[in-house]
Amino acid sequence: MDAVRLILTSRRELAGSGGGGEILTQVWQAQALAQAIGSRLAVSGPPELRGEALGLTELAGRGCGVLGAPDLDPGDLLAARLTELEDARQALLDLACLLGEVGIALVGLASSADDQGTYWKCMETIDAADESRDRVLEMLRKLTAREEREAALPER
Repeated sequence: MDAVRLILTSRRELAGSGGGGEILTQVWQAQALAQAIGSRLAVSGPPELRGEALGLTELAGRGCGVLGAPDLDPGDLLAARLTELEDARQALLDLACLLGEVGIALVGLASSADDQGTYWKCMETIDAADESRDRVLEMLRKLTAREEREAALPER
């Protein structure tokens, strides 16, 4: 499935999640998807994005690690469904939105957490999501710079 469709699915699932456990599951799904997209861009994306994409993979992996893998059926893993990344720009724009929404959901969850463990898990995952979003925004900046350079070249 295309990255853009998977990101939109993740955004809907996160928005529709109810309790704390469900929110953490959807946050994990979003982080795993960011990790998969970063990995795909690091291997086969535009050369100028590969370093940032590798960093995204590592940061999103850290976010997943803090939360621990939820008990999901293999068919429910969004990241495992990633088969295409046709429009890197749109995927990165949507991923930036998703990671921002992840941070907002985690702030809400942390502020209502009954225990310190959940609170600190949220804080660490907010940090990972924020840093992941920074990497995504940097990749978007580099894509824009490349497109501007290409547009400035004389036609042959």
